[in-house]
Amino acid sequence: MRINNDFIIVGVDAGYGNMKTANTIFPTGLAAMDTKPYFDGDIMHYNGRWYRIGEGHKAFNPDKTADEDFYILTLASIAAELRTKDITEENIYLAVGLPTTWTVRQRNAYREYMLRNKDVEFVFNDIGYYLHFTQCSVFPQGYAAMVPMMDWDKKDNDFQKYMGTIMMADIGNGTMNIMRLENGRPLDQYCWTEVLGVHQCALTIRKQMMDKDGLDLPEDVIEQFLRTGKTHLRKELLESMNAIVRGYVSGLFDALRAHGYDPRMMKLYVLGGGGCLMKRFGKYDPESVVFVDNLNAAARGYEYMAQGLLWAKENSKK
Repeated sequence: MRINNDFIIVGVDAGYGNMKTANTIFPTGLAAMDTKPYFDGDIMHYNGRWYRIGEGHKAFNPDKTADEDFYILTLASIAAELRTKDITEENIYLAVGLPTTWTVRQRNAYREYMLRNKDVEFVFNDIGYYLHFTQCSVFPQGYAAMVPMMDWDKKDNDFQKYMGTIMMADIGNGTMNIMRLENGRPLDQYCWTEVLGVHQCALTIRKQMMDKDGLDLPEDVIEQFLRTGKTHLRKELLESMNAIVRGYVSGLFDALRAHGYDPRMMKLYVLGGGGCLMKRFGKYDPESVVFVDNLNAAARGYEYMAQGLLWAKENSKK
């Protein structure tokens, strides 16, 4: 979060795998209930209903406003971030993001979705929160995570790392956002969103393991394998899973090459949770690929860009 005089900027990166703020992360899932859950966990009470946060899996839908889930999950994310500073009542400037090529088309609808209620009261993990939303800015995913890095390099190294052509791949659970930048500047004609997120890899593993071995792998087993590269299965089953993930990662590189990626003339910056798969299972030149492992980078980038908008507005008045 970024604390200003009259409000706090809170960045929320709402992914299909995880919800991230600058300092917190939890799975993108929720279960709605009419009564308070019996077992402990991340529990939210809002508008007369109870929600167990982080339970289940959020199915991919290119329209994040199609239901109330991301609104509820965003409130929980804000509460989790405010909890790091013991804040329970505040004016909030919300900074969020959308896949790169969807930003222009969906920005206004997503902003209205998030600002549907200017004043919100709810309880999260037995703590009451009262939030007043002052504004909401929507930024392109992936690129927002790179902006602070490029600005810091510009100040310290005269922008040397980002001169020429670079390619960015932000691999989330639902999509892979691809962007080419020239001297640090994105160009509209070089932005693409592919439905090649990690969840597609998980679905392929489940289907192929069933077809080949008659084995219906639970989601948590597949998730553990994708996250760590290990799970308690027989050797031949692990080898099959490794082969499937290598094929998925090869497909990611094929998609990048289809959009102009050439390691001989550009560096590749890989962001998002899917980056660990590319690092572990991919074939690449380590001199030409940079992995940004901080999963909170996009949320922090949203806050950074929102603060930049405020500074620019203040300077224009002088």
